[in-house]
This record gives sequence, C-alpha cells and structure tokens, in this order.
Amino acid sequence: MTVLDDIIAGVREDLEVRRSAVPLEELKLRAEAAPAALDAYAALGGTAEPRTELKVISEVKRKSPSKGELASITDPAELARRYEQGGAAVISVLTEQRRFNGSLDDFDAVRAAVEIPLLRKDFTVDEYQIWEARAHGADLVLLIVAALDDAALRSFLKLTESLGMNALVETHTAEEIERAVAVGARIIGVNVRNLKTLDVDRSVFASLVGNIPPEAVIVAESGVRDADDVAHYAAHGANAVLVGEALVIGNQPEQAIADFSTAGAAAIAERLKG
Repeated sequence: MTVLDDIIAGVREDLEVRRSAVPLEELKLRAEAAPAALDAYAALGGTAEPRTELKVISEVKRKSPSKGELASITDPAELARRYEQGGAAVISVLTEQRRFNGSLDDFDAVRAAVEIPLLRKDFTVDEYQIWEARAHGADLVLLIVAALDDAALRSFLKLTESLGMNALVETHTAEEIERAVAVGARIIGVNVRNLKTLDVDRSVFASLVGNIPPEAVIVAESGVRDADDVAHYAAHGANAVLVGEALVIGNQPEQAIADFSTAGAAAIAERLKG
C-alpha cells in the first residue's frame, strides 16, 4: 500500500463518521444556504492578460506525513488574517485529520476571519465532501488525479463547478496532466512531491509544465523553501505557488508572502521578455 492509499483509507473511514452525523440531504440544504462562492480562478490571475503577477496560495498546515509536526497553530484564524494582510490570493486550509491534524473547525474559523477565496484542502474521494466544502463556505476544492478514475474526476469537477466553486486539479505526471486537461480543468497544479513515496523533485515542474494549456492557471505545489524556489517555478511557467511549511515555520508570513510575490513577478517579467 502506498502512502496515498493509506491516507485515502483513513479519509474514507472519517468520512463515514461525518456522513452518519449529517446526511447528504441535510448537507445539500446547508450548501444551498451558504453565501455564493468567490471566484478563485480570477483571484489566481486566470482572467488577467498577460499574467504578470505571481499569486501565492498560503496554507494553514500543522503537520505533514513527510515532516511530522510543523507548527501548533493554536489560532488558525489569526494566521489566516496575517496571510490575507500579507497579500495571499487564496488561503488553503487542511481538513484531513489523521496525517495533517486538520479539521473543518479550522476551516470554519478561517472562513469567518478572511474575505479572500478559501481552498478546502483534503483528499476528495466522494461527492459528499464537495457538498460539505460548499456548506462550510469553500470556494475551491482539491481533486487529485492520482486518487480518481476518469469518471469520478469528470463527475466531481462538474459538481464542483455547478456549486459555483473552482477545483485545483492536482497532477504529478504527463499522463495525469492529459487527464486533467481532458475533463476541462481550469486550475491545474503540478505537485513535485510524489504522493506514493513523499520524495520531492523540483525539476519535475519544468519537465511537465509545457503540457498544460495557457488558458489554465498553473500552480506549482510543494518544495518551496524560499524566494529562489518561487522564482524558479515562476521562470518555468507557474502563475501561482502553494506554500505551507515555509510560512508556518517562519515568524513573518506577511514578509515571506511579499518576498515570494516580488521574486515571482520578477521571474515572470524575464520569462515574458523572452
């Protein structure tokens, strides 16, 4: 069993507990009553022409399977406010419990604290989670191509968009990018962390990004340690970066986000010159 398989097995178990407490029909009523989703595609620069800014998706992340405990984050709302003040375009909140020590309570706290789009970061394996995300005020959900067959990927993306949300469709290989493009994904992430082994290879991004059509927002995921890594991704075609660890272990997330944005914009300017 791979790391991804193990995580998904736990996600399914926890999902059944929540489904028993809140039936799907009740969840749908809550989703329909929630305020309309914010336009995350636009927030990430999808409507800009040309895309000259590097957008930062800042993550509320306590723990990871690869690094273990990262930060206690006793007040996720306060951290999120600092992200927003620092210029984050989107905030990602981990809600997976077992490996990331996240929760929907964290998500609710952040939703009440900020006014920018939120990504419900979890391992989506059932439509229940998509309705759940919308009911809690999510604007984006994560769809991992490696965790879904084509039918589920297409169905989940269609449901997500029908609820007014966007999906960050995560890929790791050229074949996964082809599948994401085939279902019409508009925000495509390239995760340089292999979810089967947890190894990080930053060179993967440059080798894969050329397979993504220009109309899609391209998000570089994992491996950001500093502004140089952000510049590297931006130079090779990233429109946005998703950053968790580098922000939560530092004491100045506002300055880090500003530095990432500046480095990314400079690298994009050089790329556009060419």
